[in-house]
Amino acid sequence: MPPDRPAAALPAGLESADLPADAIEVGRIADAWGIKGWFKVLPHSADPQALFSSKRWYLQPSDRGIKTFAGTVLMRVREAKEHSDSVVARCDAIEDRSGAEALKGARVFVPRSSFPTAAEDEYYWIDLIGLDVVNREGVALGTVRELISTGPQTVLVVDYEEAGKLQERMIPFVAVYVDKVDLPARRITVDWQPDY
Repeated sequence: MPPDRPAAALPAGLESADLPADAIEVGRIADAWGIKGWFKVLPHSADPQALFSSKRWYLQPSDRGIKTFAGTVLMRVREAKEHSDSVVARCDAIEDRSGAEALKGARVFVPRSSFPTAAEDEYYWIDLIGLDVVNREGVALGTVRELISTGPQTVLVVDYEEAGKLQERMIPFVAVYVDKVDLPARRITVDWQPDY
């Protein structure tokens, strides 16, 4: 039996932390960017405002591949900005490229409570996932599993069961079809029929 491998050390200057209960995964660190400790982040959203609104990011190692650290670490972000199709950032603790490379693959979480307040009739996708969808007649159409962007519009992917099999329907998330989003009741009311 091979000996246990020692836990990977924390990247220099970062501290071990507990993941907040309301933490949401918002991106992943792709690689180092430049030579002064900057790193490139691939956001999970086309609008990465959650990355910019929080100066405290929580990192966990990648689910697969090489793990350069274990557990959850807290990173205090000094600066983050958009760059092409990604975000580049730097933190107080990392001063050089090798320090940034040690973060490659890390998953980035921020507390949901630090997201900017959405404008009226705007919603974060994460808040819509799991909501029940019903039509104007009160017929249950299923539960939102995910949302996809088709370019000009966003589409709700709704799971429902029919004849003992899990099915999916897609409903455009646009005002002409969506009557109401009731987050406290966890329900979306739509102008849509089960046979569409």
